Amino acid sequence: MNKTLLCTVAALCLATSAAHAEAITVLVEGGGHSLQQAAADAFTKETGIEVNFVEVPYQGVYDKLTAEIASGTSAYDVVTIDVVWNAAFASHVEDLSDLFTDAVKADIPPALVADANVGGKMIGMPAWANAEIVFYRKDLWEDPANQVAFKEQHGYDLAPPATWQQWRDMAKFFTKDGMYGTNVIGATSEEWMAEVLQAGSPGVILDAAGKVILDNQAHIDALEFYRAPLCEDKSVPDNALEINWGEAQNLFYQGQTAMMKFWAHAYKMTPEDSKVAGKVGVAPMIGGTAGVAGIPGPWYNVVPSTSQHKDAARQFIAYAVAHNALGIEAPLGLAATNSAYASYMGKPGYEHFGPLMDTLSAPATKGRPLNEHYQEIVDEAVMPAFQGALECEDNVATLLQDAAATARDILGQ
Repeated sequence: MNKTLLCTVAALCLATSAAHAEAITVLVEGGGHSLQQAAADAFTKETGIEVNFVEVPYQGVYDKLTAEIASGTSAYDVVTIDVVWNAAFASHVEDLSDLFTDAVKADIPPALVADANVGGKMIGMPAWANAEIVFYRKDLWEDPANQVAFKEQHGYDLAPPATWQQWRDMAKFFTKDGMYGTNVIGATSEEWMAEVLQAGSPGVILDAAGKVILDNQAHIDALEFYRAPLCEDKSVPDNALEINWGEAQNLFYQGQTAMMKFWAHAYKMTPEDSKVAGKVGVAPMIGGTAGVAGIPGPWYNVVPSTSQHKDAARQFIAYAVAHNALGIEAPLGLAATNSAYASYMGKPGYEHFGPLMDTLSAPATKGRPLNEHYQEIVDEAVMPAFQGALECEDNVATLLQDAAATARDILGQ
């Protein structure tokens, strides 16, 4: 007996029968499985369509989907992919444009909608997203002696940093008593790219037309600012080239830095036995001349063109975005829609959602280039220049000019 079960915000009416119940398989990275399990359970309860997850390490998602494409067959009906792979898989997945109704687009930060669009085709629906925000020690910022001393030195009140200058001022101020003001991450370049957008660049590495802009003034200004705490202010550990996300996080948890720019999900994951437990404050990402900007870290649900259950896969994707808040109780505690985050605003333990949404929705926030050569450009052009700048000897403009030349060679420009 047929039943009409659910009409989603994407205007897909989910109708199924017990006699024709299907099952779909979702390929996903470990953390993403937990973020989608609750929605999958609810979807199965309402539709009778089973959702089976195949969980693999991060790189395994890319490798398995690539292998499936090469073979021309697929064991997967939905694959949850990192945004940096959108361009690489765009021609091998279904167009989900009809799922992006006006209501859906209005509920998703603009940068995430833009990153779904590859060559006019909406290749995936965001399942969750992240961005760097500011983490700082509330106990240090709220200390009356620090407040008085800081204002005497800088002429303005001590508050969470909102601008480039405030970031430098506060990093220098808190470099004392065996602690650094902050850190500089040298093992990955995403944080610097956010500051490129804060400096007013129309994009990072490439512009909207795909032309290399690595040597524009915004890239130069951002890299000069990014290395200043290391090369000029001495307000960060001097082993910046060895510091990755994990090292930066540990420095903060161990009380060795007063603030950091870090992915918002870490707020709820602060170890209870760390030196900063109960003392962490959060604020939106800092802003340059163009204001606040971040580099989003979204993941997208896509339907491989070789899927054997495309209709059921599309139904699940539509259901998952319409019930996006169900993933917030998972350990990573992330979502993709404004309404999902808004439903948790004001709840204790979710103080980071306001700064995260302010950052994701900021006008200057943009994604990384949707170009199939993106990783090659990062490896061959961006990282040598970026890390060369952090050696504090070479001219930033020259380094970026050389990097731009390499990137143009890769793209044949």
